[in-house]
Amino acid sequence: TCHPSLSMEIASHLGIRLCEARMSRFSDGEIYFRANESVRGADVFVIQTHAHPVNDAIMEQLVMIDALKRASAKRITAVVPYYGYSRQDKKGLAREPISAKLVADLLSAAGANRVVSVDLHSQQIQRFFNFPVDHLTGLPILSGYLQEHIKVAEDIVVVAPDAGRVKVAQRLREHLHADLAYIYKRRSRREAHKIEEMRVVGEVDGRPCVLIDDMIDTAGTMAGAAQALAAEGAGAIYAAATHPILSGKAVQLIAESPIKQTIVTNTLPVPEEKAQVLGDRLTVLSIAPIIGAALQAVFEDESVSEIFHGDNQP
Repeated sequence: TCHPSLSMEIASHLGIRLCEARMSRFSDGEIYFRANESVRGADVFVIQTHAHPVNDAIMEQLVMIDALKRASAKRITAVVPYYGYSRQDKKGLAREPISAKLVADLLSAAGANRVVSVDLHSQQIQRFFNFPVDHLTGLPILSGYLQEHIKVAEDIVVVAPDAGRVKVAQRLREHLHADLAYIYKRRSRREAHKIEEMRVVGEVDGRPCVLIDDMIDTAGTMAGAAQALAAEGAGAIYAAATHPILSGKAVQLIAESPIKQTIVTNTLPVPEEKAQVLGDRLTVLSIAPIIGAALQAVFEDESVSEIFHGDNQP
């Protein structure tokens, strides 16, 4: 219900139709769901990306899974293009929750037998489940676009916006046969979220740069990294990410940054009013072929990792 156009794209890719169902709200806001056709003995895929409002999205998916389990579905796969609470995958301070684990527990308790997700923020989230998790990646979609539409010169540089994204940047670098750089950050010990130092590690002067991350939320990381690259004399700067969360004033921040073009996938819907701010500086690619191929493999009990040639592995 959060992203019906993506569900329809996936179904179209598979050459099937979506199940007829009814989703509504009671007067107090509680969720009602009913499948309008039999799912007894069926292999069911419940597609729900955890888009804003994320809590409603998660609860809707849980209610759908519970209803289908009670309707005697043979196997239920929760398809979660963007996994909510993925950044809360560990305790940073005392008395904090591990909310990513809680979401995993809820999906399991509702009756899911398997999860398919795209570019989890942390690989360790896969360990939160006691059943199979198929971890997909949007990297082939992003790299394919970059190779086809951007002049990938020999001097191009793939840039990780922080040290934690170096592994992902390394994989994109291999796709593009490019050099690698990253943004070093030193955080304040006195003030939370304050960056005291930011500098580029690598040669970027006069060279086109591609910033790569799993998501763009407030866009502070991408915009700050782009500013650092521009200060070092970088050429055209591109930003690529799988998940376009684009919270708050993210699109305005990107519009005011040195980023020439932002390339994302449609794991999350991008509201028209936000897309209009960036205009042709924003490109949204369909993730449906990747998810569709994975669901076909799951249905036929074939290997999912072979689709990605190892790009989806830790």
